[in-house]
Amino acid sequence: MFTIRTLQAPLLARSQRSDLPLSGITIVSLEQAIAAPVATRHLADLGARVIKVERPEAGDFAREYDTRVNGLASHFVWANRSKESITLDLKQPGDLATLKKLLKKADVFIQNLAPGATDRLGVSYAKLTPDHPSLIVCDISGYGDSGPYKEKKAYDLLVQSEAGMLSVTGVGGEPAKVGISVADISAGMYAFSNILAALMKRNKTGKGSRIDISMLECMTEWMSFPLYYAYNRQPGPQPAGASHASIYPYGPFETGRGTPVMLGVQNQREWTRLCADVLENPGLAVDGRFNTNVERVRNRDTLRKIILEAFSTHSSDEILARLDRAGIANAKVNDMQGVWDHPQLKARGRWTEIDTPVGTIPALLPPGIANVEDAQMSGVPALGQHTESILAELEE
Repeated sequence: MFTIRTLQAPLLARSQRSDLPLSGITIVSLEQAIAAPVATRHLADLGARVIKVERPEAGDFAREYDTRVNGLASHFVWANRSKESITLDLKQPGDLATLKKLLKKADVFIQNLAPGATDRLGVSYAKLTPDHPSLIVCDISGYGDSGPYKEKKAYDLLVQSEAGMLSVTGVGGEPAKVGISVADISAGMYAFSNILAALMKRNKTGKGSRIDISMLECMTEWMSFPLYYAYNRQPGPQPAGASHASIYPYGPFETGRGTPVMLGVQNQREWTRLCADVLENPGLAVDGRFNTNVERVRNRDTLRKIILEAFSTHSSDEILARLDRAGIANAKVNDMQGVWDHPQLKARGRWTEIDTPVGTIPALLPPGIANVEDAQMSGVPALGQHTESILAELEE
């Protein structure tokens, strides 16, 4: 059975689970906003102990993004459960020395501070590894540690723009930001997977490693389909709102009562069934304007009018039922309340509860985890909640 070795005497949280994949692994994180917190939260889900180092008084600035969760910030409660918060003023020699003590006991150090900040503090990989060769260090930045953009400030929307995301979103010539922090999340998930790989490598070699995560590179990886679509200087995908840019029909269509439905046709077999069983127009399937996907994309405006006319006398529920009977992939266009109330998530028991400084709130089980017993899902910490207990451990 594969096990991950801890190569330092670990700091052991009083309530840490011992039966999870990353039990015994200690992660120290100088993190803020989304990218690094997303990575460490997923590591915490798997049983790692995550010590979140925050600034006194203010803390992670994501704590102040909004007050939608009983006074707490929505981003923060999502990305910071199951962590311990210690406040340190790293401009003060004593607090910086405390951070270095923590790192001596850590398996992983992750940070997404401004470029060069950890080097100035004396806690970069180059400065830590001589005395701690088994340490895994993960640095997350906008553009990586080399190249002409290495010092450039980066936020999620700016990286979306640099990576070409805004060239394929929106409608009518007006680009649209993706509705979630997709560049930050992509960086966090690649940090998560690379840290897992580094732990496996260390289990074989006993040596740590450095991971250099660039938000631009993560986002560009996710943009590979439109990149290849524009191969050899061909025009890129045209923004199509909520519809697919290169497959049609694939997107939202209004029904007779104004409520849209989402449907997707991926092949000729489905196209034929859509025409015969849903649109009740079997001859449309062999119409030369629409008999291949390339032709349907080329003539999408005309086809859209035909579909909308066929849907105009039916409710969304009626259209969804027809699509289901025809075996055509479809979905409701849910808002957030529709997701909170989603019957599939409820039927599969995907919701549990976690503690916060203002009481319990619902939380979604990590994808792939079957039961709450198989994950570490403890509370969202108050700022500095664990400072005294962690400092006491360092003195033991």
